[in-house]
Amino acid sequence: MTQDDFLQIKDVYITRLRNTSLLFKRYIHKEINWNARLIGIKGARGVGKTTLLMQHIKMAFKNPDDAFYVSLDSYWFQSHNLVELVQWLYGRGVRHIYLDEVHKYPMWCQIVKDLYDTYSDLYIVYTGSSMLEIDNSKVDLSRRQTLYSMAGMSFREYLEFNKILQYEAITFDDLLSNHIYHAMNITASRGLMLHFDKYLRRGVYPFSREAGTDFHIRLAEVANLVVESDLPAVEDVTYATVQKAKRLLMVIAQNVPLVPNISKLCDQLETTRDVCLKLLYALDRAGLLMMLTKTPKDYKHLVNPQKIYLANTNLMYAFSPEANVGTLRETFIMNQLEVKHSVTLPTDGDFIVDGKILFEVGGKGKDFTQIAGINNSYLAVADTEIGDGNRIPLWMFGMLY
Repeated sequence: MTQDDFLQIKDVYITRLRNTSLLFKRYIHKEINWNARLIGIKGARGVGKTTLLMQHIKMAFKNPDDAFYVSLDSYWFQSHNLVELVQWLYGRGVRHIYLDEVHKYPMWCQIVKDLYDTYSDLYIVYTGSSMLEIDNSKVDLSRRQTLYSMAGMSFREYLEFNKILQYEAITFDDLLSNHIYHAMNITASRGLMLHFDKYLRRGVYPFSREAGTDFHIRLAEVANLVVESDLPAVEDVTYATVQKAKRLLMVIAQNVPLVPNISKLCDQLETTRDVCLKLLYALDRAGLLMMLTKTPKDYKHLVNPQKIYLANTNLMYAFSPEANVGTLRETFIMNQLEVKHSVTLPTDGDFIVDGKILFEVGGKGKDFTQIAGINNSYLAVADTEIGDGNRIPLWMFGMLY
């Protein structure tokens, strides 16, 4: 590799670094142990993984030449390879390397393991598709790495991102016991419910600001890219299977929340039950769907889901200009809770969190009739700024991370 070859990708790195703002940082930035030698960050397309890496480099290194960032989906790798690049960098004193979009690089897992084992003072941070099943890989990275999952923006982050309000995340237990106190502090900022409506439509992805009025068009394109590009990069699937995944996504988008009849879905897709379930779980991991099951999800043992939602409310509007109000509420609360908690389907009510806290979701006039007499049960009520007792405003579930 020549100096001119190297400068081609270094220019991309420096340009991205120069254009990265430090004004807003995602919740996960302070949760990551950046001192670990091998860090993996999984996340859906568009949630801000690249920006996260660039911000950390900008904050951690006064001299950008002490670190290096590269995206492994770059055309540069058509005529060069990752091992060659790392050898070049290491020989010039670079000990911190940031690899973006690793799932696009053949045998990336084996190569990262070998680099980790070969260079004892090399620090590697990589990002990849949320579909990556690293624990199930033929190459064991689990005992070497610290792995994180990055979600879309919460309502709390949306408020901070748009300079409306800055407020620390609330723990789940604190939400249950002190929601009135926090709601009174937060709603002192006027127009909160209007901001919440905007968040439901276009607040989950940081790129919504630059996309402007084209946001939902671009989001639909992102979903299409996940199916056409990321799925084949992670799973061993054929072109025909990719087309079935696209058809499955559209069927679900038109019927959310879908209470699935797996046999009928299989007939629609002209495929087997195993293939249908595999596609459902892949789209769930990809950040396009959420599946509600009676027991905590286990991607090693695929069970029939009881309900299927789109992964967030922004996707609902991307696929349809009008979203069902009840489904919108359920999608929001499940999306926010799943980041740090287990959410399953109870016998009564809408969701049970961590196997012990029951929630029924509804409008302002919702009462406890459907969950009367059940211990640890709460209402999540829409169109309400401040709750009372076990009635918690729906928007407050967006303050959990």
